[in-house]
Amino acid sequence: MENKTMIEELYFCAAQCTRCYDACQIEKDKAQLERCIKLVEECAEMCRLTAVRLEKKSENTDKYLKLCAEICESCATECEKHSHMEHCKACAEVCRKCAEMCLQPAL
Repeated sequence: MENKTMIEELYFCAAQCTRCYDACQIEKDKAQLERCIKLVEECAEMCRLTAVRLEKKSENTDKYLKLCAEICESCATECEKHSHMEHCKACAEVCRKCAEMCLQPAL
């Protein structure tokens, strides 16, 4: 996959995680979403960091992408537990897609 496309997808995933984070913060059962809130925040941060490292052509890009894929998978798995909430369902889908993309070789 082309680096420009990967960078755009990473920022899109970060944005979706941020939307999920914000929506979780105002849910009635926020206490039950504690793990979800932490993971979507971490995922957003990792996706942004990975995008920046790709933009700067880091020699460790492959390591960032591997870790990003793992964090996106964890986030997706947790969000799927709350798929009755549209923001978590959407986040899980985007994170799964991002995880798969991160495991593809960069150009």
